[in-house]
Amino acid sequence: QVDLVESGGGLVPPGGSLRLSCKASGPISKPYTVTWFRQAPGKEREFVAANWRGGERTYYSDSVKGRFTLSRERAENAVYLQMSSLKPEDTAVYYCAGDSRLILSSLRVSSQYDDWGRGTQVTVSS
Repeated sequence: QVDLVESGGGLVPPGGSLRLSCKASGPISKPYTVTWFRQAPGKEREFVAANWRGGERTYYSDSVKGRFTLSRERAENAVYLQMSSLKPEDTAVYYCAGDSRLILSSLRVSSQYDDWGRGTQVTVSS
């Protein structure tokens, strides 16, 4: 079982920035897709951004495109989510998910992922 650990969450005012980290350890079968999801209170878990199979292709939800940037550091088995121009509606628990057998059409489907972190809280409030 791959272990995913998120960090970097916190409280930030509207318009602020945060950088989330997701570090993977354990028996990682490559290629390995890493994706960020988030879940706000009372809402379903939603797709945020993904790095497809450890390559150059990155996907974003429409709600964060242009504000969030996903990057990957292969040597550290880490994925970072740089979040800028944060809005109150970005408030949620952010989860890192991974899978080595995912197909592209399932990228945004949380139930298709085998590996999950415990999440990190992001709160955007003045």
